[in-house]
Amino acid sequence: MTKALAQNEIEHIMHNDISGVLGAPRITEKAALATGGLVYTFNVPLTTNKIEVKRAIKRIYNVDPIKVNMVRMRPITKAFRGRLGKLRASKKAMVYLKKGDTIEL
Repeated sequence: MTKALAQNEIEHIMHNDISGVLGAPRITEKAALATGGLVYTFNVPLTTNKIEVKRAIKRIYNVDPIKVNMVRMRPITKAFRGRLGKLRASKKAMVYLKKGDTIEL
């Protein structure tokens, strides 16, 4: 009985862990043209790594990624209503899939 409870706790922890890994998909013209239907781009927190993203994609979308590339983007200085401001640093993950695999966004 304790073994079953321990397994349920582990599944619960893993599910909660995965929920914070993937952010919203980046639906931009550049991301769409670069893909050709085989690459999907997601916003991810700055602390995530490739292994976490790969596990999250596998569990959430039931597809096995071939590889994952991570790009860290610097903070950008922009003018908002005449005042200078900074956009936060961010990170994006590019997930490469096999031919025939798709992710429903």
